[in-house]
Amino acid sequence: MAVDLTGSYLTLDDGRPAVRFSRAYDHPAERVWHFVTDPGELARWFPCRAEPELRPGGTVRFGDDPGLPPGRVLAVDPPRRLSFAWGGDELRFALDPAGTDRTRLTFTDVLDTPEAAARNGAGWEVCLAALDALARGEHPAGPPAGPTPLWRAYYEGYLAAGVPSGAPVPGLDRP
Repeated sequence: MAVDLTGSYLTLDDGRPAVRFSRAYDHPAERVWHFVTDPGELARWFPCRAEPELRPGGTVRFGDDPGLPPGRVLAVDPPRRLSFAWGGDELRFALDPAGTDRTRLTFTDVLDTPEAAARNGAGWEVCLAALDALARGEHPAGPPAGPTPLWRAYYEGYLAAGVPSGAPVPGLDRP
């Protein structure tokens, strides 16, 4: 299955590796902000349940398991900027005007390790496709979990593009 990769691998000015995606939505920033901050909307596209407390230093609860370690909100400027820690990664959401009632979302996953780039890039492709559907007014149930055939196609695409790989893949690699 051929796929179009929408993410790019880069090294940030501070030397950290990242994968970055950009989307334009026919919605004002306030609506796109709701997509990326409201737990009900996040449940339709984010890889797990996420409940951010929208203040600097606030917690982000992930999943339904109370044993999962929470993340921390690093920066928030509604409705334009949000970043939070998730495990060793930092997720950044930047919303900028892209015309009348149109918003560009730039999503950056600042990686804990470069070896996670292909794995995470493939995962975010699947998740962001669900966000795209939500923005079109569809009702996605949420991205599928695990290494689905679509995820594998994206992963193979990132490998073929020379994006760093080697991080374990839950559901595929055994400890």
